[in-house]
Amino acid sequence: MVRAFIMVKTTAGESAALREQIEEKEAVLEAHVVAGQYDIIVEAEGEEVYEVIHAVATDLTELEGVVDTRTYICLE
Repeated sequence: MVRAFIMVKTTAGESAALREQIEEKEAVLEAHVVAGQYDIIVEAEGEEVYEVIHAVATDLTELEGVVDTRTYICLE
């Protein structure tokens, strides 16, 4: 299994609604609204790196209100 953390920057006022949409994605384990440079931190898991990047990170950028994402693959 491959696990990743995806940082999501949203437009102002959209974080809570986007978190709910993000949590519905199949590979998403958890999503949290946070304070800081990014607005939501998503924990995702898949069989392969490509699956995590495609199924979650790519899909997230297509959601209205998502401005930017950064994906960090766990090495442990």
